[in-house]
Amino acid sequence: MNTQRWPDFRFATCRFAASLFMLLTIPNGAFAQQPNPPGVAPITITLQDALARAQKNEPQYRAALTQYGVAREIRVQSRATLLPNVNYVAAFIYTQGDSVGLGRYIANNGVHEYISEGNVHQELSWQALAEYQRAQAQEALARAQSEIAARGLVVTVTQAYYGTVVAQRKFAIAQRAATEAQTFFDITGKLERGGEVAHSDTIKAQLQFQQQQRAVQDAQLEMDRSRLELAVLIFPNLNENFTTVDDLENLGALPSFSEVEELAGKNNPQLRAALASLKAANHEIAAAWNGFLPTIGLDYFYGIDANQFAATGINHTITPPLRLPNLGYEASATLQIPIWNWGSSRSKVKVAQLERDQAKVELSFAQRKMAADLKDFFSQAQTTRSELESLRQSAELAAESLRLTSLRYQAGEATVLEVVDSQNTLTQAQNALGDGQVRYRTAVASLQTLTGKF
Repeated sequence: MNTQRWPDFRFATCRFAASLFMLLTIPNGAFAQQPNPPGVAPITITLQDALARAQKNEPQYRAALTQYGVAREIRVQSRATLLPNVNYVAAFIYTQGDSVGLGRYIANNGVHEYISEGNVHQELSWQALAEYQRAQAQEALARAQSEIAARGLVVTVTQAYYGTVVAQRKFAIAQRAATEAQTFFDITGKLERGGEVAHSDTIKAQLQFQQQQRAVQDAQLEMDRSRLELAVLIFPNLNENFTTVDDLENLGALPSFSEVEELAGKNNPQLRAALASLKAANHEIAAAWNGFLPTIGLDYFYGIDANQFAATGINHTITPPLRLPNLGYEASATLQIPIWNWGSSRSKVKVAQLERDQAKVELSFAQRKMAADLKDFFSQAQTTRSELESLRQSAELAAESLRLTSLRYQAGEATVLEVVDSQNTLTQAQNALGDGQVRYRTAVASLQTLTGKF
C-alpha cells in the first residue's frame, strides 16, 4: 500500500464531504430561478396583469415611489418644526456644599437639586416657514417624478410584453415556413425522379429547407430570450411558466392632435416636475435670506425644580422652617439675532440663486422638449397605425402569391427561384406585420407618457 497517497485521499474526502454539506444546507430561497413544477398549468398574463406585477417588482419604479414617500415624510417633519413641541425634563444635580448647606456654584440652587417638569417649546422663524414651503415643493417634485417612472414603466412593459407575443408569432411563422420548405423539397425530389425538373431545383429546395430549419432555431432562441426579459420584469422569482395574450389586433382609437395637445398641457409630469423644481429653488432662496433674520424661542415649564423631590418642601434657611410648594411654572422668551458667521449665510443665498437659475433653464428645456416629443410621438403613432392595414394586406397577398406560385411550379410554369422567393416574401411580410403592431403599441405608450391614458 502506498502510504504517501493516504493524506491526499483523506483531504479530498473531507473536501467532498464539506462541499456536499454546504450544498444540502443552502436554503431554497438562495436560488433566483423558480423551477416550473411539472403538471402545473401556466399562468395567463394580460398586459394589465404584467403592468400590475411590474409595479411591485421593478426596482427603478419602486425607487421613485420610495423617494416620493421620503419627500412626504420630510414635509411632515418640516411642518412639525412650525408647531409647539412638548417634552419632559428630569434631572438631578449634586453640588459640593458649604457650611450653610448652599451650593458652591452660583448657577445651582443647593447641594441637591431635583428637576422634573414638562416643557412646551415653540420656535418662531421665517426660515422654518420657508423650509416647510420648500419641502412641499419637493414633495410635489417627487410625486411628479414617480408619475414619470410609472409611465416609463408602461413603455418598458409594453415593449417586453408584446415583444414576447411577436416572438411567439415569429416562432410559429418559422415553423410554418420550415414545414413548407420541407414539403417543397419533397416535391422537387419527386419531380426530379420523374425527370420533370433538374437536380439544381432539388439542391435549391434543400438549401431553402436547411435555411428555414436554422431560422426555427433562431426564432426559438429569440422567443426564450423575450420570455426571460418579461419574466424578470413581472415576477419576484424567475418564473417562465406563463402565457401571454395576443391582442395586437385590438388597436383602440387614436385621438386627434388637438385632443392630445390638450391632454399633454394638463397631465404632463415632466412639466410638473420642472415647475416644482423651480418652486423649490425659490423657497430655498427665501430660506437662505431668512437666515439673516432673528429667531424667537418661547418656552413654558411646569413641574419641580427644588432641593427636595416632592410636591412640597421645607425651607430650613428661615426660622421657624416653613413648608412651601415645590410645584410651579416658568416662562421664558429668547431672541437670537445673527451677527457674524464668516459669510456662510450669504454663500447659502448665492447657492440657492444658482440652483434657481438652473431650474429656470430646465423648465424652459422641458417646455421645448414636451412640444417636440408630442409632435414626434403623435406622428409615430399616426404613421405606424396607417401602415398596419398595408402590412396586413401585404401578408395576405404574400400567402396567396405563394399558393399560386407553388401550383405554377408543379405545372411547370414557374421556376424554383420564384417559389423560394415567394416563401421568403411571405415570412418577411408576416414578421413585418407583427413588428408594425408592436411599433404602434410602443408609440401609443410613449405618447401616453406625455398625456396620460386616453
